[in-house]
Amino acid sequence: MDSHALQDFQSAITCSICMNYFLEPVTIDCGHTLCQPCLYFCWDEAQTPRCCPQCREIVEKTDYRTNTVVKKLTSLARQARPRSDSNSGEQLCRTNGETKGLFCEVDKSLLSAPCSESPEHAVHSYSPVACMAEENREKILKKMDPLWQKTQEMQDNLNKEIRKSESFVDYVVLRRNMIKVQYQMMHRFLLEEERFQLKTLEREAQEILQQLRDSAIRMAQHREKLKEMYRELTELCHKSDMELLQVTKLLEMQKLQPVNPELSSLHITGILDMLNKFRVHNGLIQGWANRYMSLPDEVRNRIFGGDGATENPQTLESYVIWDVEAFKSGKHYWEVDVGNTSNWILGVCKDFTSDSFEGKKGFVLFSSKKNNHCILSTNSPSLIHYLQRPAGRVGVFLDYENETMSFYDVCRGSLIYSFFSSSIISPLTPFFVFGSP
Repeated sequence: MDSHALQDFQSAITCSICMNYFLEPVTIDCGHTLCQPCLYFCWDEAQTPRCCPQCREIVEKTDYRTNTVVKKLTSLARQARPRSDSNSGEQLCRTNGETKGLFCEVDKSLLSAPCSESPEHAVHSYSPVACMAEENREKILKKMDPLWQKTQEMQDNLNKEIRKSESFVDYVVLRRNMIKVQYQMMHRFLLEEERFQLKTLEREAQEILQQLRDSAIRMAQHREKLKEMYRELTELCHKSDMELLQVTKLLEMQKLQPVNPELSSLHITGILDMLNKFRVHNGLIQGWANRYMSLPDEVRNRIFGGDGATENPQTLESYVIWDVEAFKSGKHYWEVDVGNTSNWILGVCKDFTSDSFEGKKGFVLFSSKKNNHCILSTNSPSLIHYLQRPAGRVGVFLDYENETMSFYDVCRGSLIYSFFSSSIISPLTPFFVFGSP
């Protein structure tokens, strides 16, 4: 083959991208042949649409079969070309000075032709270096194809992850707006509920005030009637003996009952869910046997007074139980089951003395029965609450951050009372005073 024909042949089997003999040649739609690895890298870095790197014609397919004819010619050309390193010192045999043109498959070493016939290698299998190199090249190419497939799969996953990230950002914006709308709706609902409860309070207050005014009028009228009766009885006492003996019936009047004002305990939406975020272990219920003491009769009578003070002390006892944990800071919520009893005390105090139970060193909610009517009251300052008595659990919320102490009717989900004080002392220990069944 003359030099021009050889150059044309070498040019025909040379990739226009890497300028080397083809590796896994593929022929695309436009008719140009390129290395598959070169084409992969070129299309991977290029923007769509994909096109021929040589003529820039747009191509539709991306998966092409190997051009086996060109591949075979390229392989033969590689094996036939002279080795560029054949005359280097490392490639010359030290024994006979000839080029190491053979590869021993057993020792994995290069041999010259005379050495391959030596007793040491006579029984070994060996092949020309170019042939073995081509076989190894083919093995490498076979590994490259699935590796590139994994690369493309990873690129697809990367694209999905990028799209997912963009979608997630959009969703977060949407979610944020939805949450804002829900809270705006909740705020409007709570404002409407607040207006309704304030109107209900105002209406009930006016009704109860009118009842109290009417009761006061009736009592004033009744008082005048009693005075008139007293005057008549006084005059009767001055009559003669015979006239007194003729009196057969004394005047009697029915006793009027006082009005006991009682407002409705209005439910506050979401209040218990908020409080339960600050719930703590309730030491007033579990393991209380080692932390209680009986309340002396004089202290019990001084605190509760009322109907319970005149009962037989042998049939009525009161106990105080306290928690092992004292609170010094933060927000804490707990609940205590007061049952259906009328006389109890619940709250927090600094230490355990009779003053603590009477509310002089803490924040306390009292329940006591007087004149056959249950009364709720708090200390600091002393205040009577015209509310329904809680039955069951009472919630207690101590908030050092906002300097408040609140009591809640858990069954009704309503507020009983909140202390707002800038002088909340520390530490404060929960306690509960209750009577025996």
